[in-house]
Parts: sequence; structure tokens; C-alpha cells
Amino acid sequence: MPTIYEFIARLLVITALFAWINQRYLRLPNTVGIMAMGICASLILIALEVAVPQIALFGQIEGHLRTMDFSYALLHGMLAFLLFAGAIQIDLSLLRERAWTVGAMATLGVIISTVLVGGLIWGASQVLPQPIPFAWALVFGALISPTDPVAVLNVLKQAKVDKTLEMDMAGESLFNDGVSVVLFTVLLSAAVSGAGDSGIDFGRIAELFFVEALGGAALGLFAGYLAYLGLRSIKDYPTEILILLALVTGTYSFAQVHGFSGPIAVVVAGVLIGNRGRRLAMDGDTERYIYAFWGLVDEVLNAILFLLIGLEVIVVQFDVSLLPLALAAIPIVLAARFFAVALPMAFVGFKQHYVKGTVPILTWGGVRGGVCVALALTIPHIDSRPQILAATYAVVLFSLVVQSLTLPAVVRRFAPETKRTDE
Repeated sequence: MPTIYEFIARLLVITALFAWINQRYLRLPNTVGIMAMGICASLILIALEVAVPQIALFGQIEGHLRTMDFSYALLHGMLAFLLFAGAIQIDLSLLRERAWTVGAMATLGVIISTVLVGGLIWGASQVLPQPIPFAWALVFGALISPTDPVAVLNVLKQAKVDKTLEMDMAGESLFNDGVSVVLFTVLLSAAVSGAGDSGIDFGRIAELFFVEALGGAALGLFAGYLAYLGLRSIKDYPTEILILLALVTGTYSFAQVHGFSGPIAVVVAGVLIGNRGRRLAMDGDTERYIYAFWGLVDEVLNAILFLLIGLEVIVVQFDVSLLPLALAAIPIVLAARFFAVALPMAFVGFKQHYVKGTVPILTWGGVRGGVCVALALTIPHIDSRPQILAATYAVVLFSLVVQSLTLPAVVRRFAPETKRTDE
């Protein structure tokens, strides 16, 4: 088996090659092009394995991918940097204005979507030879409901939307991880223990939410302020970049060890640095170098992440019999997303103004990505696992390829009079 260094080196070589091919010939958005080539490479290897069983290459690559735990690599490594890189771009004054909408969609919206997706996917599976138990259908609802912050922020680079609508999309995607991970963790525990069929302890869910979400926010605020003081006291951008790297890794690690939400902690710290820190602790040169550095980190990790999503097809190993439920999951998730957007907006409509076309744009812009795949891969090897993985991959691939590529057209269709963010 290769060392970690060798495996990372191979990933970087493949990513760089695919990125060059995409830029030279395909000219798709970088992440979509790299992921598509990763999927094609996986399918070619699978076909070779079937056609020429004596070829050992497929088994070696599958073994390497299983050695590198994709879920762990994303949820306990890459995600912290990607979330921070996105959070420092958030305009705090605009976030305050959209707090009601972002908060409602990041909490109530995730809960609505979890229940609707879980109920509908359970009903759809009842006509199959091996239906999914209701508890595991709810687990699928929890892992597929949150919009992926990495994917959504990447889509927003391509689509030109009104600033308030952009904040609704970006804010929701950055802050809904705490709720979704709590729901997923509790529902997974209930399903594994068999308690899912007899009832869910909503008091326990509320307790976990307050500990993880609010504790994570407090931790992020405290750690971010300490880093802000450090940045303000010096004028040396290499040292300031080191301080921010320490902020991201230290805060996320501390949160994971002590039961807080690492994603929320990093996002809160990033928003503080990107606003107060940018305004009061950085001069022009420092700001330019720091934002260029985090922009590069974002691009490189995004490329590697989407390559891994494509290559993970080898590990999932779909069965043709799973295709009907996987295809049914796509409209089910889209329908649930519509209600997860429309109902919270109606709930806070007396507090917030919405631009024309907000509901259809937010519905279609609810892109899923690597976080959903990572959560799905943490499910133990139960009878329903292949169905859940197949449905997850179907939704993620449709979301990343179809929704992300067509979102600019949807924006033009439903918000033709909207002022764009680059104007």
C-alpha cells in the first residue's frame, strides 16, 4: 500500500491532469469537469474489471481509496478549510439583514426536508423487493437535506444573482451543517439501536443542537477574536497566514474533541475575520496576500474533493436493481427542497423582503455535494446501505451536473429584472 505522501502525490497529479484537460478541451466549470472525468475513469476501470478479470489494477485502486477514508478526510480535514475560505467572503452587514431567512432555512428548512424526504423515500421503497425501514429512510432524509456549502459557493461563482438572494443561499449553506449533522447523528444512532421504530427522543435532539450549534458558535467567536487580536498586533503577512491556519485547524479540532459543531465554529470565526479583521487588522498588502492564499486553498481543495467524488464510484459499486429508487430520489429531494424553502420563507415573510423568483431559484440552487456523500459513507453495512448510497449518488450527481450548470439559466428565467452581483 502507498504511503500517505504517495497517495496525495497521485491525487494531485491526476487532479492537475484532469484540470488541464478540462480547461484545454471541455471548458466546463473546473469542479464539474474534474468530477465528470473522475466518474468516467471509474466506469472505465469497472468495465475493464468485468471484461478482463485478471487485471489487478481495479482492485489496487479500490484498496487505495478504501485506505483513505473519504468521509474522515472531508468531515475532519478538508471541510474546515473550505468553510473558512467561504466564510471570510461573507458580508456581515448583509448577513444581519438576512438573519431571519438564513436562520429559518438552516433550521426549520432542514427539519422539513428531512421529514418529507424520509417519508417519501420510505413510501417509494415499499414497492421494491427490499423496502427501506422508516428509521433508515429518515437517516437518508437527514444526510441529503442540507445544501452543501462547498458546492453552493462554487455555483454562486457561476450564477449572477441579487446580493440578498446570494446571501440567503450562501448563509444557509454555511450554517445548516450544525443542524444537519445533529439530526443525522441522532437519527443514525436511533436507527442502529432499533429505537427509530418506537420513537425519537426530541429532548435529546434539542439538547444536542444547543450544545453543538450554540457551543460551536461561541467557540468560533472566541477563537476568531483571539486571532483578530493577533493579526492586529503585527504587520507581517506570512505570520498572519500562519495565525489563520492555526485558527482553522485548532478551532475545528477543539470543537470535534469537546462535542461542539466544528463547521459552525469555523464559519463564525471566518465571518469575524472577514469583516472586523479585514477592516481593522489588515492593511492593503496583507489583505491581498491573505485573500489570494485562501482563494488558492479553496480552488485546490475543491478540485481534489470533486475528483474524489468521481473516483468514489469505484467503492460504491452500484447494482442495476438499485436504479429505480435512485432515480426516484431525484424528484423526491427536489420536491422536499421546494417546501423546505417555501415554508420557512412564509414563516418569516413578515420580517424579510424577497426578490422576484426567490423560491424557484433557491429550490434549484439547493446543490448537494461531497458532504452528503461523506455522511452516507459513514452508514454501517446494513441491508439498506446500498440503496441509500445509490440514492445519495444519484441526487448528488444530478445536483452537481444538471442543477449547477443550469442555474444561470434559471436565474435569467425567474429573475430577469434582478440586479446582478457584479453590476
